[in-house]
Order: sequence, then structure tokens, then C-alpha cells
Amino acid sequence: MKIALAQLNYCIGDFEKNTEKIISSALKAKLKGADLVVFSELSIPGYFPSDCLLFDDFQKKCQASLDQIAEKCFDIPVIVGCPMPNENEGQKPLQDCAVYLYQGKRQIFAKQRIGSNPLCDERPYFEPSAENEILEFEGFRIAVTLGEDLSNWSDDPILIENRMDQLIGKHPNMVVNLAASPFDYTMPKKRLDLLRLTALKHELPLVFVNQVGAQTHLIFDGGSMAFANNGHVDHALPFFEEAVEIIDTDTLYNYRPNADDIVIPEKMSLIHDALVLGVRDYFHKMGFKSAIVGLSGGLDSALVTYFAAKALGAENVRVVLLPSQFSTDHSVSDAEALAIKLGVAYDTIPIKPLFDSFETALADVFQGRPFDVTEENLQARIRGVILMAVSNKFGNILLNTSNKSEASVGYGTLYGDMCGGLSVIGDVYKSEAYELSRFINKEDEIIPWHTINKAPSAELRPDQKDSDSLPDYSILDAILYQYIECSKSKEEIVAQGFDEAVVTKTIRMVNRNEFKRQQVAPILRVSPRAFGAERTIPVVAKF
Repeated sequence: MKIALAQLNYCIGDFEKNTEKIISSALKAKLKGADLVVFSELSIPGYFPSDCLLFDDFQKKCQASLDQIAEKCFDIPVIVGCPMPNENEGQKPLQDCAVYLYQGKRQIFAKQRIGSNPLCDERPYFEPSAENEILEFEGFRIAVTLGEDLSNWSDDPILIENRMDQLIGKHPNMVVNLAASPFDYTMPKKRLDLLRLTALKHELPLVFVNQVGAQTHLIFDGGSMAFANNGHVDHALPFFEEAVEIIDTDTLYNYRPNADDIVIPEKMSLIHDALVLGVRDYFHKMGFKSAIVGLSGGLDSALVTYFAAKALGAENVRVVLLPSQFSTDHSVSDAEALAIKLGVAYDTIPIKPLFDSFETALADVFQGRPFDVTEENLQARIRGVILMAVSNKFGNILLNTSNKSEASVGYGTLYGDMCGGLSVIGDVYKSEAYELSRFINKEDEIIPWHTINKAPSAELRPDQKDSDSLPDYSILDAILYQYIECSKSKEEIVAQGFDEAVVTKTIRMVNRNEFKRQQVAPILRVSPRAFGAERTIPVVAKF
């Protein structure tokens, strides 16, 4: 049997295009000899629709699309993902289902392990399945599963338990898993290991079809796979790209010791491709055409400008240089060099005249008070006003340039440099930003080496350096990782060898700046724990 793995990029609620894409892919796969075409979880509405599922009209459109696929693909066996009305006992109105369609026949397989990840919490919407049915198709007995059905339900990473321990009693000879597995840089390896163990435990071939594409902050990397019954990856689809590829099940039952296994790209390569996809899909799915970036000559704005040009094309990116009296000549020249290298349009608007005007206007109110963070923030807010004005006038979407280290400790100005419609590197620590820029420059100097190598500075006062206010980023980021990603206490972090005073100061900065983080643009998620839906801390809390 030949199975087509349809790894596609859907847009939530775009039923017309999603349905058209499913039908077109099924027809093409049939022409190439596919006997069965498998799509990803909730492929009809796109994943994850959240409260859209509560609208009757949304549910009706899901069913209308399902009917249309059944009609147009009448002679093509397909398995698609669709929410279905819950006709069994339970309080939830829907079930998350894989639906088999062929020549008027429908067989529904509902998800049992309902996802509870705060990124896409399925529990308010879907009733878990209490049934374990098998799809009988062309002599195969296929265990059809969805997403977390194949996650490890036990605490033991080796003695894995999941829905297959129930379905194995139905004597399947193959497993199919429809998934929408959100990306982070650790997930491809975790996913590979988990699915391999499932195939090995039951000595069954396993076909995994994942969604690809970005839905606001969530990025889906694809990476669909077909495992042989010995756990070997017989076929792997690309990461971060749409693909429809056909596998022959005959190869999934034969041990091939010399066959190539999947190669997972390195961390920086994964983050790079994820951010390109994240920016591109945000603009494409929202109907936006062009971006604007405040290019300072520093590393963060250089990275964001690079990703904008890579994702949207240089002709669709505009940058504005906004030097002040504190900006160094090399910052301006570095920014100009990057703009020229990338081929993006740039304007230079000095902010000193505006800053002087504000100082004059505020002179009586501020009389006798020295220059402090107020004047620093004023410069950032002047820049924000200019960037938003250009954005409004020309229809460019402003991209935020804050990194995760800055966002963690509040090293940024609300309504100033924290402005923007999308936070591109808000889940990338500063130390990772350096790694990422070196990865980008591995074959050619794209980002000026001077930008990468110079000491980071906000340039809001004379001779300012980030190190005046923050620990060295290598130390700061290590502490932040333990506190944010690993949820370690101050005592646990100090026990790892970090200076207690530095840890105390860092944690205090993180805690007191929650109010800032809850006002920023959506952050493209690339780490195991990003700010936003995944890390929910009350603004007013004394913990």
C-alpha cells in the first residue's frame, strides 16, 4: 500500500482555502499512485482554533468542508482532521477527530488524550474518546490516533505508555498519527525519540503526519515521518516546508541496516528557519505586505531586519535610523551597512530636535531634577512615535526588536522600543542572538561583524553599556534559563554555583516586570517555555 503524507500549512478558520488545499493535495497524490492520503490534526479548521470552536457557525463550516471533501475526493481514501459533534456521554460539545472518507463511507476516530498544554488547551472544547476502533483498509488494520494519544502517559521515559497499549488488543498492523505538534528547538528530537519507542515497543510501522506553518505565536515545523517496525525512520519530510510525499508500506516491514535515518538540524538552524516561517506566515495570513524596523546599529534590530527581509523580501522592508546625540558614528555606519547589504530602503531621522523640544516643554515641571531614566525613556518613546507614524502613513507593520533577556528583566521602554505588531526575537536570549548572528554569517558577512562584536548598549546616555545595569549576558541568561524554563527557586539556582546577590537581583527584576511583558506584541515561540500563554504569572503577586 502507498500512503501519502500530506504536510500542509493551514490558516485557522480559512475554510475555503484549507478545503481547497486538502482536495488539491488528495487529487495530486492519487495521480501519483497513493492508495490513502493522510492529513494532520484539525486540518479542516486549522490548529488551534480555541474559542472559535464555541461558535455554531464555525462548527457548521467544519461540517460543510468535510462534506465538500467527501464529494470531491469520492474515489480517494483520505483521513482528515475535523472537530465532530460529541454524540456520546460527557459535558463537552465536540470531539477532536480523524475522519476516514471513501466512496460515501465515513469512519470517525476520536482523540482520547486531550491536550492540556497552555499553548493550546483542548480540554474546554473536546470530550475524550472512550472507544478504541480500528480502520480496516486493503488488508491493513490501522490504529488511527491523534496528537497526544501517542505521548508518554507514564513518568518513565523508557517504559513508554500511551493509547497504543489499549489499541494493541485490536491487533493492528500499522499506526497512523495525525498531529499538530508546536515547535520548540527541543521538540524534533523529543518527538523522534517518543515515536521511535512506540514503534519499537509494539513492533509496528508508524506514520506520523504533522502540521507545518505558523499561527500567530505558535510555529509548527512539520517533520512528518514514517517509521519501520524496528523503529528506523524510513522516510522523513522536510522541516518548515509544505510537502506531500508517498511512502510504500512494504519498506516499513523490512529491516534495512544501511538506510539513512533522519537528520535533525542543529539548534540555530531550527531557530533560524522557525523565525523566517513565523514572520512570513504572520504577514501572509493577516494580509499584511510590508514591515518597518527601527534599525539602531545594534545586534537585535539587525537580526529582526534580517529576518524581515528573508521572510518578506527586501523590497517589502523599510528601516528607519533614529540617531540621537548619544548614538555613536559606528552605530549609524553599521546600520547603513546592513541596510545596503540586505537591499532594504532606509531613512535617517535624527531625534535630537524632538528630544530638545520635549526637554524645553518639560523644563518647568522637571526644574532642579537631574537627567535620569526619564530622559532615557523619552528618547525611546520619541523613536516609537516616529516608527508608528511611518507605519500608519505607509501601511508597514512595525516589528518589535526586544530579545528574551531584555523582556525577562524589563530592560526596555513601554510604548517606546517595546512597540510593534510582532515580537520576532522575544523568545531568543541575548547569548542565543549572538549564536544566531554567527550562524547567519557562516558563509558571508550579512550582519556586520562590528555589530556582533561590540559591547551592547542602548545608547540613551553618554558611554552607556548594558553591563552598567545587567550582569554579563552569559551569566544572566544561564540564571534566566533556570528560573524561567526550569522553574528553579533562588536557592536551587544558587546551589548550582551562581552568586547569590546576582541571582536575587535577577529574580527580582523578572518578577517586577511582569506588567511590561503582558503588554507586548505576540512573541514567536522557539523555546520550551516562552512568555505569553505558556508562562502565566499574575501581575500583582508577591511570590
